[in-house]
Amino acid sequence: MADQTILDPTPIEPVTLKDALEERYLAYALSTIMHRALPDVRDGLKPVHRRLLYAMRQLRLDPEGGFKKCARVVGDVIGKYHPHGDQSVYDALVRLAQDFAQRYPLVDGQGNFGNVDGDNAAAMRYTEARLTAVAAALLDGIDEDTVDFRETYDGEEKEPIVLPADFPNLLANGSSGIAVGMATSIPPHNADELCDAALYLIGNPGAPAHKLIDFVPGPDFPTGGIIVEDRASIIEAYRTGRGGFRLRARWEREETGRGLYQIVVTEIPYLVQKSRLIEKIAELMEAKKLPLLADVRDESAEDVRLVLEPRARTVDPHVLMEQLFRLTELENRVPLNMNVLSRGQVPVVLGLSEALTEWLRHRKVVLKRRSEHRLRHIDHRLEVLGGYLIAYLNLDEVIRIIRYEDEPKAELIRRFSLSDVQAEAILNMRLRALRRLEEIEIRTENDKLAGEKADIVALLASDAKQWDRIAAQIRETKLRFGKATEVGRRRSTFADMPVIDADFEQSLIEKEPVTVVLSDKGWIRALKGHQDDLDKVQFKTGDKLMRAIRAQSTDKIVLFASNGKFFTLDAGALPGGRGHGEPVRLMIDMEEDSEIVELFVHRPGRKLLMAAKSGNGFVVSEDEVVAQTRKGRQIMMVPPQDKAVACVAAIGDSVAVVGDNRKLLIFPLAEVNELNRGRGVRLQRYADGGLGDITVFTASVGLQWAEGARMRTLTDFAEWQGLRAQAGRLVPKGFPRSNRFAVSRLETP
Repeated sequence: MADQTILDPTPIEPVTLKDALEERYLAYALSTIMHRALPDVRDGLKPVHRRLLYAMRQLRLDPEGGFKKCARVVGDVIGKYHPHGDQSVYDALVRLAQDFAQRYPLVDGQGNFGNVDGDNAAAMRYTEARLTAVAAALLDGIDEDTVDFRETYDGEEKEPIVLPADFPNLLANGSSGIAVGMATSIPPHNADELCDAALYLIGNPGAPAHKLIDFVPGPDFPTGGIIVEDRASIIEAYRTGRGGFRLRARWEREETGRGLYQIVVTEIPYLVQKSRLIEKIAELMEAKKLPLLADVRDESAEDVRLVLEPRARTVDPHVLMEQLFRLTELENRVPLNMNVLSRGQVPVVLGLSEALTEWLRHRKVVLKRRSEHRLRHIDHRLEVLGGYLIAYLNLDEVIRIIRYEDEPKAELIRRFSLSDVQAEAILNMRLRALRRLEEIEIRTENDKLAGEKADIVALLASDAKQWDRIAAQIRETKLRFGKATEVGRRRSTFADMPVIDADFEQSLIEKEPVTVVLSDKGWIRALKGHQDDLDKVQFKTGDKLMRAIRAQSTDKIVLFASNGKFFTLDAGALPGGRGHGEPVRLMIDMEEDSEIVELFVHRPGRKLLMAAKSGNGFVVSEDEVVAQTRKGRQIMMVPPQDKAVACVAAIGDSVAVVGDNRKLLIFPLAEVNELNRGRGVRLQRYADGGLGDITVFTASVGLQWAEGARMRTLTDFAEWQGLRAQAGRLVPKGFPRSNRFAVSRLETP
C-alpha cells in the first residue's frame, strides 16, 4: 500500500455529483449556444459558416476566380478551423449554395447541390464551389484590421471572430438553430428593403416597428409564395422578435377547353420538399379526404409546376385550394424567433429595429477600425516618402555612405536625422529604383496621402460624417443587390386571407332545392323541390307527418332530441323521395327512450331558445349545436324524469310560453341566460303539468299564434306580461286548442 502511494501521489479531490453535473452541463450549454446554434447579430453567421467563407477566401475562391473541389474546401475547414465531421461541414457548405434555401446564396456551386424535391447533393469530391458577390461583401475589409481574430483550436492559425459584414446578412438570409433551452428561427428578407430601413434608422434612431414596416413589409422567401398574415400581427412580431408568418403556395387557374380547367401551382412555401408534398396529397386522396381533387401530377422542370385536376368542372377552384391549404403544406407557418448573440456574446431576442441597429453599430466599428488601419499605413508611407525625398536630394552622399561606411544605417540616421523606418526603407531600395526617384513624384504622392489623411482624421472626429459614410456604403449595397437586380427582386407577395365559408365535402353536391320530410315514427327523406302540397306525401300505415322543412341539398339538417342532444345530417346525403325514406335512427346514435323534438336547417350565427317539460330553458348559439359525429352533441342537460320539448329561433326581444295548464306568460328575452351547455333557468312555474310550447317574437311587431290570425301587440297582452318564472294567466279567448303556437317552428314548407 505504501509503494502504491509513492507511485501515485496525485491527491483525490471529492466533488458532489450535483456540482459536477451542473458544471459540465453548463459548459456544454454555453458551447452549444455560442459556437453552434445561434447566429451573431452582426454578420448573421454561425461559426461553421464563418469558417467556411474565411477558408474559401484564403483559398482565393473569389467570385471572379475559378472553382475548387468542395472536398478541398472542407478539408481546409476541418483541418485548420473547425475540427468536426466532414459531412456536417459539407452539409453546411451545400446549404449556403442552395438558391431555394438561401435568399442570397453565399456559395456559388458547380455540380449537383440538391433540389427542392429534397434530393441530396452529390459527394464533395464531385462538386466545386467559390464565393458569391454577397459573400465577398461580408468579407470585404477583413485584411484591414476591421475585426478581431482569435487562435484556432490548435493554436497554429488565426480566424475571425466576426466578419465585417457590408451586407445585412442576418435578416436577408435568415437563420435557424436549436440550442440548449433556446432556439432561433429568422425568415429571410429582401436586402433592398432592409437597406431602406437601415437608412431610415440612421436618420431616426430607435424607430419603432410600425414605422419600419413601411420599408420592410414582411419576409421575402427564395421560393416565393404569398404571405397572408395581417399587418397588425406582422408589426407585433417585428416589435417583439417573436411571431410567425402564414405562407401560401402561388397558383393559377389554367383552362383546358370544353369548360374544364386545371390548377397549376407555380411556387410552394419555403423549405417544403416538393416530393413529400405530392406524397402527402396522394395519401389524402387515397384516404378520401380530398373529395374535390381527382389527380395530382408533377410537371416541374427548372421551375415548379404542380398540376391539380378537380373532380368536376363545377368545383370552385378557390374552395378546392382552401381545402388543400388546410390539409397540406401548400400553406405553412414560418416562425419568427429572433434569438441571436448580441455583440457575439449575449443570447437575446431582438426586434427588427434592435437587430438592424446592432448591425449599424457594427458597421460603424468596422468603419472606424478600417479608417484607423488606413491612417497607420498612410503615416508609415508618409514617413518613408520623407526619407526618399532626403535620399533624392542627397543621392551621392547616400551612395557614399552605403558603400564605405561600416554601419550605413546608423550613419544615415546620424547624418540626415532619419528615423529607423526611413533608414531601413532607403537601405532596402534596389539600385534600379534609384533612377525612379524624382522629387515631383515623391511630393505628388506625399500631398495626395496628406490630403487623404486629413479626410480620415476629420472622419474619425465626426460622428455625423461616419454615419454619412455608412449611409453611402448602404446605398452602394442596395445598388448592387437591390430590386433592380435579378437576385434582389422581391419574390414573395402579400394578400389578405380569403374568407370562404364552405363545406368542402358538400362542394361536389349540386345545390338544388329539397323538402326534408320527417314522419312521426322517425322516417326521414328529401323530396326534390320545395313542396307546397304535403297532403300527397305517402307514409307507412299508421305513420304521419311530423315536420317538413324547405332546404337546399348543400344544407346541414339539425335534429333536436328529447334527451337534450343535437344531431346533424347532410341534406344531400338523405334518401330520396321515392319510397318512405329511412329510419333516422340508422343515421344517428339516439337512445331508445328519446324522440325527435324539432328539425331545422342550420343557419350559422343564429341563436336558439330551448326548453324542457319542467319549464327550464336557455339560449344557445346555433354554431355550438352542430355535431360532428353520429353520437350527437349534448347541449341541454335533462334529468331522467324530464325531457326537452321545444326549440325555437331566438329572434326578437320577447318570450311567450304556455303550459299544459293553458296559462300564458310573456316576459323579455333578456331575462333568459345564454349558455353553451347546461339545464338553464326557470321560464314558467307550474303547480301541475309542464311546459306546452314556447315562441320568441318582437314586441314592436306583435304576436300571431295561428296562420291567418290577426297580429296582437303587447297592449293586447298587458295582463299576461310578467317576469320570468311566474305562473302566468289563462290564455286569452281564441287561443288554439292544441295549446301550441302554430307559427313558432324554425322552418316551415
